Amino acid sequence: KCMSALRETGLDNLVVSGGVGANTRLREKLNAATKRKLCKVSYPRLEFCTDNGAMIAFAGAMRLEAIRLSQVQSDESPHNYSVSVKPRWDLAELKAP
Repeated sequence: KCMSALRETGLDNLVVSGGVGANTRLREKLNAATKRKLCKVSYPRLEFCTDNGAMIAFAGAMRLEAIRLSQVQSDESPHNYSVSVKPRWDLAELKAP
């Protein structure tokens, strides 16, 4: 789709951003395709290739914490919620349920 967009617009510079920019396989494919077509592709450094998923997960964790605190304040039995973070988690490590 990226190469089609460059062809249709007549542009020869492609900028990849967001979480998809961290995908090393995509980078390899786009590097090869743009090299063949004499186009240029640019990416941010990996630490800047993030997406909204982390923000959404953090907002969910904050909401769970607020629920837990309200349970403590109302003398309800609080649930124990824990959250861990693993940046750049290789999806190949995921096991099917």
